[in-house]
Amino acid sequence: MMKLDILVLPVHPDDAELGCAGTILKHLADGKKVGIADLTRGELGTRGSAEIRDSEAAASAKILGLTVRENLGLPDGFFQNTREYQLKVIEAIRKYQPEIIITNAYHDRHPDHGRASELVEASAFLAGLRKIETYSDGQLQQEWRPKHVFHFIQDRYIQPDFVVDITAWWDKKIESVMAFGSQFYNPAWEEEPETYISSPDFIQIIEARAREYGKSIGAKYAEGFTSKKIFGVDSLFDLK
Repeated sequence: MMKLDILVLPVHPDDAELGCAGTILKHLADGKKVGIADLTRGELGTRGSAEIRDSEAAASAKILGLTVRENLGLPDGFFQNTREYQLKVIEAIRKYQPEIIITNAYHDRHPDHGRASELVEASAFLAGLRKIETYSDGQLQQEWRPKHVFHFIQDRYIQPDFVVDITAWWDKKIESVMAFGSQFYNPAWEEEPETYISSPDFIQIIEARAREYGKSIGAKYAEGFTSKKIFGVDSLFDLK
């Protein structure tokens, strides 16, 4: 068992990079242990292949300096919020015992995103029930429930509950995104079908959103998050 401070559970390789790479980098720089467990290999993606996405995810992990990255191997497009897949996510949560989980948006143009959000929320709660038995390397896992589950914001506009200043890590975030050369604008892949996210405009949309969130706290760039749980602060002066 490798205990993490933050475990990111995105449905597709590259979701974490787009949604919260700056926040990952910021917390790693602060000495926190952060890992990603992608739910699927993104094998239904229009461009590239699962094998290419595997290598791109590994390259991005090196850029980010992640503590760990793995893939849970759920079926892209066809997973559901069912006992079978909940148990796989529960095993990952108990394996890494994170204080915080970050996952996909509540709802989005891509149906996988919202379903992943529901799956991870349910699994995070169930992981804390000791009568649900899961095993790792033949050993019974200890129950574990994170303190928070946060959701990054994806394509559809969702008002964030809070934002994180990532100005100092913006360039590295974009570098990690562009490690997925098969998915985003890349002249080397011009013979592949064009998709919504392969357009050069898409990265500009990501930057525009980050600038908008940054402006709200007096920063250049920020990432936004939502939470179904209400959380408190010790002092009003902790708020930006």
